[in-house]
Amino acid sequence: MPHPPKTLRRSLRALLTASLGALLALAAATAPAQAGAGHVGDVTEFPLTTPDSFPAGLTAGPDRAVWVAENGADRIARVTRDGKVTEYPLPTPDGFPQNIVAGPGRALWFTEGLTSKIGRITTKGRVTEFPLPGPDRFPLGIAVGGDHALWFTEAFSNAIGRMTADGKVTEYPIPTPDSFPYYIATAADGSLWFTESYAGKIGRISLTGQITEYPLGNSFSFPSGIAAGPGGMWFTAAGLNAVGRISRSGEIKLFPMPSADSLVYDITRGPDGHMWFTDQAHGVGRISRSGAITQYPVPGAADKVPFNITTGPDRNIWFGELLAGSVGRVQALPGRGSGHTTLPVPAKTHPAPHPAAPAGHRPLRLAPGLDRLLQKKGLLQKKGLR
Repeated sequence: MPHPPKTLRRSLRALLTASLGALLALAAATAPAQAGAGHVGDVTEFPLTTPDSFPAGLTAGPDRAVWVAENGADRIARVTRDGKVTEYPLPTPDGFPQNIVAGPGRALWFTEGLTSKIGRITTKGRVTEFPLPGPDRFPLGIAVGGDHALWFTEAFSNAIGRMTADGKVTEYPIPTPDSFPYYIATAADGSLWFTESYAGKIGRISLTGQITEYPLGNSFSFPSGIAAGPGGMWFTAAGLNAVGRISRSGEIKLFPMPSADSLVYDITRGPDGHMWFTDQAHGVGRISRSGAITQYPVPGAADKVPFNITTGPDRNIWFGELLAGSVGRVQALPGRGSGHTTLPVPAKTHPAPHPAAPAGHRPLRLAPGLDRLLQKKGLLQKKGLR
């Protein structure tokens, strides 16, 4: 895969402003919305402080707050359960923070794509940055492995990286060229599983660095989010309009979305034991182990773009609204007086991958910096994603 030119780091802000200004003006003007409290699926939205912040990654912190990587503002935000926001600027400009995780030292660790760094921020807001061994690594996803080290995807160098808490880095090349490793998550046995968005594969890397790849049967499946859950690792595949599950042995099952125009992006395990996912076209969804799907609409979702998702410290589901500059919270457990919520009849499952992507299926919305970068390089067009 070609590496991005260095001049792009200086021009990225101008590109974003010129191409997204009109859309952002519409999305950012949306007022916070709140449904009645206490019922599963109720949505509350909290605006962030900085305009055009593009909240991408988010995670629950050790301080019982939600921490957010602001892709467009080069800041890390801390959001309390009642929506109070504190933002911390990063030392290096144009870092493109994308994903964030709670990790060693009771700190938050995050990826900085354009500057090829892994960042660390304490709960008091002190930031330390660790450069990777060379430029153009473009780290995106990050997770803590069973060895308590940080494991991350290197999208442009086509590798999986491992970093100790003191900054020592080891890199493991992925066998498939130009696979574009995207997000990464830890399995119950401590190994790491990751999505290969351009290759249409799910990868597994052991703690010793051995990589195994499992094809989805279609290079246009575009897997993105991945998380551990009942029966294995669960992932989203927007190109197949499905959520999938892969077992330790590599058996894959796909669960198609009820709506033909869904854009499934990220996924997490909820406090109720089910998997919760973002749908960029509609809002947030929940899927049971058997594949039963419940959809919870977010008002104006297609303009706000629900993005990364996590279980928060309050045992609710939190997600970023990429173009609205907000984070949302979904009630995950029944509250007082809400009664019992019944999942619908399980959707039909596919024990084997689809032979082809749905005709006319719309592409996913990526974080604007990444989206514009890949478009400029012609990489989205090459894969038929634009």
